[in-house]
Amino acid sequence: MTQTVRNVVIILALAAAVTVLPGGGNVSDAILQALVVVMLGALVFLVVRLYRERRAEIYGLGDRNRAILYGSLGAGTIALVGTSRMWDTGAGSIAWLALIAAACFGVYHVYRSAREY
Repeated sequence: MTQTVRNVVIILALAAAVTVLPGGGNVSDAILQALVVVMLGALVFLVVRLYRERRAEIYGLGDRNRAILYGSLGAGTIALVGTSRMWDTGAGSIAWLALIAAACFGVYHVYRSAREY
């Protein structure tokens, strides 16, 4: 019960900071950026930990499938990072869809070939 009350108080304090303080919009932007940095840090930590735990299986894929996997993950990352800019034009939207489709197919291909044996 006290943890819930604490969380509600934190949310109310953040809302008061945005509403009452001059430049509250800047405060909300700073809070949002801090939360994004924490989330990205946690995501990187998760990816590094998963890589360390599954290193033997990743190397067991072989050079070709490992290259397809890394290329697919890279293409998906580039597409997701550039989503807002790519969706501004028609050609960019088609390129975004093609990158996401290629990335998904590459990961699926590697998964399927890893499960064949």
